[in-house]
Amino acid sequence: MTEPLALYVHWPFCTAKCPYCDFNSHVRERVDAARFGAALRRELAFEAARLEAEGQGRRKLASIFFGGGTPSLMPPAVVADIIADATRLFDPLPDIEITLEANPTSVEVARLAEVRAAGVNRASLGVQSLDAEALRFLGRRHDVPQALAALEAARSLFPRLSFDLIYARPGQQEAAWRAELRQALALAADHLSLYQLTIEPGTRFATEYARGAFALPDDEAAAALYFATGDEAARFGLLPYEVSNYAKPGAESRHNLAYWRYGDTIGIGAGAHQRLLLKEGLVAARRHRGPEEWLARVEAEGHAITGTETLGPTDRAREALLMGLRLSEGVHPDRLLARTGVALADAVDPAILAACLDEDYLRWTPEGTLATTWEGRLRLDLLLPSLLR
Repeated sequence: MTEPLALYVHWPFCTAKCPYCDFNSHVRERVDAARFGAALRRELAFEAARLEAEGQGRRKLASIFFGGGTPSLMPPAVVADIIADATRLFDPLPDIEITLEANPTSVEVARLAEVRAAGVNRASLGVQSLDAEALRFLGRRHDVPQALAALEAARSLFPRLSFDLIYARPGQQEAAWRAELRQALALAADHLSLYQLTIEPGTRFATEYARGAFALPDDEAAAALYFATGDEAARFGLLPYEVSNYAKPGAESRHNLAYWRYGDTIGIGAGAHQRLLLKEGLVAARRHRGPEEWLARVEAEGHAITGTETLGPTDRAREALLMGLRLSEGVHPDRLLARTGVALADAVDPAILAACLDEDYLRWTPEGTLATTWEGRLRLDLLLPSLLR
């Protein structure tokens, strides 16, 4: 029995490029939203037809996620058309989750009611900080009052609400982060994404950091901020179901869980990736990153896929563990075997696994899953290269 699909829709345009961002986002003075919307719908139809030709019929659809870029810059009518197509081409679950990312600027907040009317039932706001100086450092185009107003508006419109914050900023102290986080948690509906600031290659921050324009907290200070994050979230009933994501029980992002649980995903739009179980196996596909080239290819061919790869068992197992060990629930050996064809014992180095268990970085849960501990999640990027075969 096939699992429900998760659909990702990428809108690659922003009004400005944030200095820390390495996503496939682009600033354009003008965007022909109607053409780009029509191309997104055409790629969606292509994927639905391909699955039908595979003999899979109408797959069930569990979630739709509008990401970017800044998808709240999309005309609400385009959002509505894509949702209508998706729920016509696939069988939506009765409780389908439809998320749209938005920034807390006044222009985007003014569109939230129309986006809600279009069918979006979960908003994810890119707040990033509730500190004025930090917002300026992060290059955000909103201020703290706008962020608070956006959260209030979104909470009144959407059944489910999430927002992002970035911590481990230059000079950030634990007491100040705890105070900022408490303010955020008092506003949060059911979900927060809390990311440690990292320097990504090719970003403006990478250039500035290399020349010494600013410094980040050292490992010890960053670890203290990470543990403080979990401590404060727990006070408000939000648990860390993934390394950077906290939610009240039942309020986890179903769309992102599909990735972390290594489920079937469709990604449409410039630069989108996907994993689908087809006749030849689990097929990874990627689309052209450049928005204009992507548009031209879709209009000419019906899609802009630039490369596909049928993943072998080893690659499947590595990917499933790389994603699944980010989750607090961990990875169940039976699911790993069913999805990848590889037994857990064959996917990890037994000596490294034993050491990680002894050091309390990994644990076996009562449900029989292999999961990371708090200490393990803190070191996950260092552990995985040695653990996985």
